[in-house]
Amino acid sequence: MKKIISDTHLNFTTSNKGEWLPRKSTQPLRKQTIPLPPFHSFLTHQTQLLIMASSPAAPMFLRRRTQAPRPAAPAPLPGDSSDDDGEYDDLCCEECGSGDSPAELLLCDKCDRGYHLFCLRPILVSVPKGSWFCPSCSNQKEVKSFPLVQTKIVDFFRIQKPSKPRKKPVEAIADSTKKRKRAGSLVMSKKRRKLLPFNPSEDPDRRLEQMRSLATALLASGTRFSDDLTYRRGMAPRSANRASLEKAGMQVLSKEDTQTLNLCKRMMDRGECPPLMVVLDPLEGFTVEADRFIKDLTIVTEYVGDVDYLEKREDDDGDSMMTLLSADDPAKSLVVCPYKHGNVARFINGINNHTPEGKRKQNLKCVRYDVDGECRVLLIAIRDIPKGERLYYDYNGYEHEYPTEHFV
Repeated sequence: MKKIISDTHLNFTTSNKGEWLPRKSTQPLRKQTIPLPPFHSFLTHQTQLLIMASSPAAPMFLRRRTQAPRPAAPAPLPGDSSDDDGEYDDLCCEECGSGDSPAELLLCDKCDRGYHLFCLRPILVSVPKGSWFCPSCSNQKEVKSFPLVQTKIVDFFRIQKPSKPRKKPVEAIADSTKKRKRAGSLVMSKKRRKLLPFNPSEDPDRRLEQMRSLATALLASGTRFSDDLTYRRGMAPRSANRASLEKAGMQVLSKEDTQTLNLCKRMMDRGECPPLMVVLDPLEGFTVEADRFIKDLTIVTEYVGDVDYLEKREDDDGDSMMTLLSADDPAKSLVVCPYKHGNVARFINGINNHTPEGKRKQNLKCVRYDVDGECRVLLIAIRDIPKGERLYYDYNGYEHEYPTEHFV
């Protein structure tokens, strides 16, 4: 897999036009995907590429973003002959009918028919390590929708029942800062734009629909819901997640913005989810769209999953890993792996940063923060997002090494 550099820092500065501008962000980020059903298609805009299932019996989708190097190709076995190198010279793609780009033609391990990586739906980022079966031979079943039953959704997301009526997110933040504001200094300072909590849909039935859509995608991916970083036995311990080890330094989340992030977590715990709908697109696969107006600088979600050491994931064939900590000592670098545990963040797609149209689709920014001494990855709105608009962010950051030129 190629090394992907993703945005890491998001400082609030202003341009000469008074616009908010994100400051330099340099975080290695690499994204991969694992077996995915044919109806899933890869994201176009540098989102998560969904890779088709590498086995006919087990459809699943994953992705990843990190700086782990691509494993070296195996050396040819003794006695291998190159006499049959021309056996597939006349092979053409079943989708487009062309034999161009032979290096990107993939053969089905059952029927020997060929398909361009970029002609498949979903698009494949690279040739799978193991066996691969075309859509006709994979026998993958259609994804089943999660039942729209309140008790099942409550159990799936482990929702906690509130003991008393809750205030609106903005009101809760205002109350928590009233006392401090009265005692504030009169010294003038440059105004800094604060992060905002997401604003849940007011209709409880609509929130159930939103959570149902996420539960459907998670079950299809073989993933358990989690809204926090998880530390599992045999992987990196929580003590390894130290923001002070970041080689380039990491932006510290302010106390007020940390309160906002914690408010978002509490809302999710009681079933007040972000106003997002996960939809299954025939071209892009699972993707996420705003189900309500989202204001600029809103914390949309946190990128979560199992935390592990990067060096242990160098041969990982998934496409959803996200860089969490990039240390001077590679042995201490960490990644987030949302294969077993994850949330809506893993289904948010990326942009095709090779085209102006693709770049215009970006409405989120991926930012790593130092939160109370630990590294956290947040997805933050960088402009107002109307209801119905799909969410996209840049998988590549500044190095542009991730192959997004075929993203639809």
